Amino acid sequence: MPAETPSAAAPFVGAEAAALLSALPDPTVWVRADGQFTLNAAAHERLGAADGQPHNWTALFLPEAAQALRGATALALRGEASRLSVTMPGAVAPALATVTPAGPGAALLHFRESHDPLEVALEIMDSLGLGMTVQGSDTRILHANASAPAILGLSPEQLSGRDSLDPRWQAVHPDGSAFPGTTHPSVQALQTGQAQLEVPMGVFHPATGEWRWLEVTAIPRRAPGMDRPAQVTTVFADVTERRHTREELRRSEQRFRSLVEATAQIVFTADAQGHFAGRQHDWEAFTGQAPAQYLNPEAAVEAIHPEDREPTLRAWAEILDSGQAYTIEHRLRRADGVYVPMQIRAVPLRGEDGSVREWVGTYTDISAVREAEAALKALNAQLEGRVAVRTQELADVTRFSTLLLTAAGEGVFGLDASGRTTFANPAAARLLGYSVERLIGSHQHALIHHSHPDGTPYPVTECPIHQTLQDGQTRRLEHDVLWHAQGHPVPVSCVVTPMHSGTGQITGAVLMVQDTTERLRVQTQLQEAIAELERSNTDLEQFAYIASHDLQEPLRTLGSYAELLGRRYEGQLDERAGLYLGFMQDAVGRMRGLIQDLLEFSRVGRGESAPAPLALDAAMQAAVHSVEAALQGDGTPGDRASLTWETPHTVLAHAPLIAPLLTNLVGNGLKFTAPGQPARVQVQSRREGDLIHITVRDNGIGIAPEYQERVFDIFQRLHRREDYAGNGMGLAICRKIVEHHGGTLWLESVPLPAPDHGSTFHFTLPAAPEESSPSTPVPPEPHHA
Repeated sequence: MPAETPSAAAPFVGAEAAALLSALPDPTVWVRADGQFTLNAAAHERLGAADGQPHNWTALFLPEAAQALRGATALALRGEASRLSVTMPGAVAPALATVTPAGPGAALLHFRESHDPLEVALEIMDSLGLGMTVQGSDTRILHANASAPAILGLSPEQLSGRDSLDPRWQAVHPDGSAFPGTTHPSVQALQTGQAQLEVPMGVFHPATGEWRWLEVTAIPRRAPGMDRPAQVTTVFADVTERRHTREELRRSEQRFRSLVEATAQIVFTADAQGHFAGRQHDWEAFTGQAPAQYLNPEAAVEAIHPEDREPTLRAWAEILDSGQAYTIEHRLRRADGVYVPMQIRAVPLRGEDGSVREWVGTYTDISAVREAEAALKALNAQLEGRVAVRTQELADVTRFSTLLLTAAGEGVFGLDASGRTTFANPAAARLLGYSVERLIGSHQHALIHHSHPDGTPYPVTECPIHQTLQDGQTRRLEHDVLWHAQGHPVPVSCVVTPMHSGTGQITGAVLMVQDTTERLRVQTQLQEAIAELERSNTDLEQFAYIASHDLQEPLRTLGSYAELLGRRYEGQLDERAGLYLGFMQDAVGRMRGLIQDLLEFSRVGRGESAPAPLALDAAMQAAVHSVEAALQGDGTPGDRASLTWETPHTVLAHAPLIAPLLTNLVGNGLKFTAPGQPARVQVQSRREGDLIHITVRDNGIGIAPEYQERVFDIFQRLHRREDYAGNGMGLAICRKIVEHHGGTLWLESVPLPAPDHGSTFHFTLPAAPEESSPSTPVPPEPHHA
């Protein structure tokens, strides 16, 4: 169609639009989808259009510009505007073309040319979606196009005046390391005078709070007559999405490549007609066919099993006709002549017009799949048999569990998450006087746990069973009651255990109940018996105390008269009478000692005040004073016994009892000496937690293992009185004293003739509250007697 004037175009464009076109100072072209077009006056003048020119409006432009404008116009006719840079006929600098929709089936092409190269460049970069800045020798930004602040997430005011060294860019390299401003492409271009091309850089985008990736190109600009660049033009593109897309594509390609290489024996490509396109290395390696064979379709099918060729060719023809992805199977001859079952998958690759351009496919060896299918079928049969066996076993276990719960003597309840009874065994029903059917389905708390033992209401929120259903904690209730169907409480002890689903959710609880009626009765009887025993012991101790005092009066009389007879008739009695008188006096002495021991035994634990801190060293000093005579021996040289002690600790005890305790144990060590050896006794103490552990070690005759417990019984003697004095009560008194303090007394001993003979008595006493273990213990100095 010839170029039209605005007035001539009025029927096509409309009078109002024609007037608008005529008023525009820049070249403007109105194009319709059917190819009709009109130019305003500026376009007539600039493009040199005249009547009789070709119908195709793109012929008005240079070929490269015409192609770009044709594509932009197609977009505008679909409702999408665009901007691009084109070179107008006879122009040196490119113009900015804006192509926009102009109503249904029409597009408007507006061309703006500038005589300022910088302005042209900035607009061109804008049209391309690129940021562009012009920076001075100090890298401060002098000019920037509209795209620059948008890409950098700044306002034009924020961008103006910034330089490349500003730390607010927070620039980074692709590997995440810092990108110093001194290495910025614009700085490098100014310093070296060399262009820096497509340098990748990440900068912080304040508007989004994330890093954006740029490709930066910096070109130095020299002023005439200057050696060093005076300015630098920096162009940058936001490649964040491209980078992400490229990285995702790389990962996708890597995954796809790995998958194909791992799962397929052959990867092939074919043209739109289904014939191999070029060399197929995988096919060659697998089948052994040379390119001359498989590039000939009639020869290539010879690698397919004869029975599978016709079905394969028929399926292939249908696939080519439909143009859809496909999956088929056939047997393919391997290079060694063995036919291998293969699964073939192929997908079409289409051109822009939607037609199939080529096919890409894979051959996968499914021998293992077929074998696995057969094995799976056999395994399924085997598993079905096993399932039948396990089902029977499960039924047996279920039946056994039911019998076990039925036969259990304890009551067992199953509760759901709301506290309703889902299971109750016969023992539970018998315990509470209900039928199993009445219990199941009822709310457990409301039916049998509604009140305290005194009959006051028991809120469900305070019930430990309900709490377990809430928090999943196992609880044990030693003293509780459940209510019988006849209205009386049944004392019980319970254990409530939560049940959880596979996801950990509480689904209910199991309540095991034991009737404690008989146990409480036995406990009551036991407490009564203990009270009676304590009363009896008190009476016995009182009796022993009184009896001992009453026995001493006639004993004193007997002793006094025996002593009087001895003095009165001294020298007048014959030898036999003197012997009898000696026996009587000796018996009186032993009896007096026995009574004293009985009194001491009965006093232990009676009438003492509260225990108080007692230094063991002080108690040992009192014990040493009591055994001084035994330490001296018979006075012969080398016969003196030795006693050492290291007892720096303080115990919580009754002082009047501890000195006799130590005296008795030390005295035993000095008394039961081995023949021909002086006695050696060593006393030591050490801290063990809240207790003080005291040991009394001697080198005496020792005690055989079978007697080591008997020696603590009252009136027990292991030796004749003629050999070793005593009445057999000392160790019994010692044990009673230790146990009265809450401690323990025991013995370790090795009897003669072993070379390491001797005995060690161990006992524990509570440590005094102020007794503490120093962080760096100082060994005490041993004491000697």
